[in-house]
Amino acid sequence: MAAVELRIDADERHAASLDAEFTLAHLSDLHLSSLDGVKPRELLSKRMLGYVSWRLRRRHEHRADVLDALRADLHAEHPDHIAVTGDLTHLGLPQEFRDASSWLARLGGPDRITVVPGNHDAYVREPWQETFAQWSAYMRGDDAGEGTDIENAFPSLRIRRHVALIGLSSALPSAPFLATGRLGEGQLQRLDRILEQTSGAGLFRIVMLHHPPAAHTVRWRKSLRDGAMLRDLLKRHEVELVLHGHAHFSAATYLDPGLGRNLAIGVPSASAIGKKVDRHATYHVYRIARGAAGWRLRVSVRAFSPEQGRFVPEDGRRLRLALAAGSA
Repeated sequence: MAAVELRIDADERHAASLDAEFTLAHLSDLHLSSLDGVKPRELLSKRMLGYVSWRLRRRHEHRADVLDALRADLHAEHPDHIAVTGDLTHLGLPQEFRDASSWLARLGGPDRITVVPGNHDAYVREPWQETFAQWSAYMRGDDAGEGTDIENAFPSLRIRRHVALIGLSSALPSAPFLATGRLGEGQLQRLDRILEQTSGAGLFRIVMLHHPPAAHTVRWRKSLRDGAMLRDLLKRHEVELVLHGHAHFSAATYLDPGLGRNLAIGVPSASAIGKKVDRHATYHVYRIARGAAGWRLRVSVRAFSPEQGRFVPEDGRRLRLALAAGSA
């Protein structure tokens, strides 16, 4: 694997894309929900806990005006591709899937947007046709047929110029008060084959999933249960970049810290306005190009400004601090 030179851009005036660069926007944890008109019988499960959380807190944090500003800013940035790493819904209700599908369609076509699911999207088990089938065109790999269930739809593989986008699903229903994820042996075996096939092909490989792959990014009740097996695979195949969500804050670490490889970056929610500045809605823009000594990766951060009502460049301090803490 060629070396990856990382730079976090503090000033977007110096981050203009070059012809050889591939630009990827990464957003996560949209929680595209209003839950207006939800029927009591639809809440007779773990969903009741999520509904209470929404009514008391989350509906004030995940705001529709922020989602409108996000879509406008992405259109203005015009990246080559957009990665969405899960939790497009809050309770995984069929109506939420339809609403999220409409939002995705307004954002762009399936050829320019790749989606992987999150734990909220798989809050409880629901028929494929009423839920994930609504987004199947955004989840499918380049050579994949029509999916029929979430377990067999992943890993997905999409090649865009010199970038390989590899999607994983860590989403599965969990017990009340838990938000754990799992990939499963079958998906890990298929990922092993894909990483082997793409190794040495001159591609910058980006693995995308919802749950953080690092061991201590989130508490155990929100963790990836087979994260250790995933980390072993990523290190063995020397994957260039891993993108995730779930934590709702900036996270960054090298999964192979001894050699400074296997960079994993998590982005905060793209729709939430929390009490703390570090919880304000954020997304990242990655600029990937070949450098003289290997790959060059430049990251810029765009965060929602409540005062201006739009997304603006951030200085990258949160991401730098996260990388310093995660790699200590």
